[in-house]
Amino acid sequence: MKLQFEWKLMGFFIFLLLLFLVTQGYLIYSFEKPFLFASLLSFPIVLFLAFLLLKIVTQPFRDLVDKLRRLTGGQVKKEGQVYSGDELTRLARGIGDLEINFRNRIEEITTEKDYLQTILKGMAEGVLVVNNRGHIIMINEALRKLFSLSMEVVDKTPLEIIRNVELEAAIRKTIRDRKSSSFELTLPTSLGKIFEVNVVGILPSLEGSRKTSKEMRGAVAVFHDIGRLKELEKIRQDFVANVSHELRTPLTTIKGYAETLLEGALKEEVAFQFVQVIKRQSDRLAKIVDDLLTLSKIEMKEFQLKMEPLSLPELVEDVLNFIQETAEKKKISISSEIPSPLMVKGDRDYLEQILINLIDNAIKYGREGGKITVSAIQKNQSEIEVSVQDNGIGIPREDLPRIFERFYRVDKGRSQEMGGTGLGLSIVKHLVQVHGGRTWAESQLGEGSTFYFTLPAYRK
Repeated sequence: MKLQFEWKLMGFFIFLLLLFLVTQGYLIYSFEKPFLFASLLSFPIVLFLAFLLLKIVTQPFRDLVDKLRRLTGGQVKKEGQVYSGDELTRLARGIGDLEINFRNRIEEITTEKDYLQTILKGMAEGVLVVNNRGHIIMINEALRKLFSLSMEVVDKTPLEIIRNVELEAAIRKTIRDRKSSSFELTLPTSLGKIFEVNVVGILPSLEGSRKTSKEMRGAVAVFHDIGRLKELEKIRQDFVANVSHELRTPLTTIKGYAETLLEGALKEEVAFQFVQVIKRQSDRLAKIVDDLLTLSKIEMKEFQLKMEPLSLPELVEDVLNFIQETAEKKKISISSEIPSPLMVKGDRDYLEQILINLIDNAIKYGREGGKITVSAIQKNQSEIEVSVQDNGIGIPREDLPRIFERFYRVDKGRSQEMGGTGLGLSIVKHLVQVHGGRTWAESQLGEGSTFYFTLPAYRK
């Protein structure tokens, strides 16, 4: 292209020279004019023709300069250079302006892309983007972790990597009908994950909107992991059902005996027994409410412990003295195997409640004439492990993971006969957790159970 322009310019000058000579010669020989007069007369003629030809030759440059001016949008960054006013200089200036404009646009696009990548990387929700053919353009890191994707997914279909027909259909429908959709997606795997998926379309560009096609340019699917929410919802429903059941039983008893008394049994000998039953069931109701309030108090953010150094042997000894009478009724012996210098850091009142709940639980489910042992060892410099062991009826293996849940009972009938609220072990778990410890249990059915919890060791 450079050579073509140079040849045109050379031809232009040769043509002008020949035109000048021809005009000059014509005036000299045809009109017998002097050489100087012929030359002076030929010059303006040739100059006029040169102007017309030069305008034709430079027309593409002027068109190019106009196009460059439209491309840059008038946003010209001054570089401090001095230009003359001819077309070639304006062309060079236009190309320089175009370069600056394009550089700025590229920087803006790169910055926006970096922002988008950072946002997608920081999202906990999985994001999947497809084009108008339903092929994957990109996914974020969260989606890879949620679905354990290790392979390359670009240009594949969602059906190939997630294998869910409903998801594929929702994406296709969004692209085709321009309508957003939302649905729950349950993975048919051992993980049992549940997602809420929102699918929205990517609007066509201005150029694409002029076309007759009504399809979207693509779609974005956002995956919210709602498995934990579903689990919490189930726990809430179970809790409401258990509370209703626990409250209904004593209330039904109280109502039945009260109606009997009102119907004329007040003057009979059984009236006193009926009143005792009503009081006993009222006490049970009050205990359930008290335990629920204790749990609610522990779970509040404002809940605080009065942490202080405590001698664990002395603490256990005080608890055993308090609960000894209850143990003697079932002829159960309780012993303490805790080294004397063992010191813990905790709230005395709540640590006593933990030990009372565990030992009382061991007495209730222990055999008559049985044995309970409270022991402790220092696991390391910062943690002490305490255990309460009995030789009672034991707990089935399948029930062990759930025994610290609220109102969970291994043997519902026997538990109600013993007057428990079903909240004792749950209170133990929460109190240990706020102390920074852990709880767990081991058991052999028919041989007894051992409940463990850890406490922070006191270091001087």
